[in-house]
Amino acid sequence: MSDIREKLIDNMTENLPVLRKKLKLTQEGLAQIIGSSRHSVMQIEAKKRKMTWNTFLSLVLLFDKNDETALLLKALDIYTDDFESIIMQQRDAEM
Repeated sequence: MSDIREKLIDNMTENLPVLRKKLKLTQEGLAQIIGSSRHSVMQIEAKKRKMTWNTFLSLVLLFDKNDETALLLKALDIYTDDFESIIMQQRDAEM
């Protein structure tokens, strides 16, 4: 599961600038929405900081709930069947 998470995070990191710009968000605006700092978003986009799983989940929620980016998540291999499996496993473990 760790390898799958890494791949999903890498795909999100690679495509974050495109997804952010599709919603017409600045780095500051995105940071405010996900509860982060502009500096963190900037470092993630520049690949100087590794995105955490929690940041990834926040971004997936944001982009999945917007018509402009929801389909892109699937096309960019970010919202995959593997991702759905991880979420279901975590849900089942908490029950």
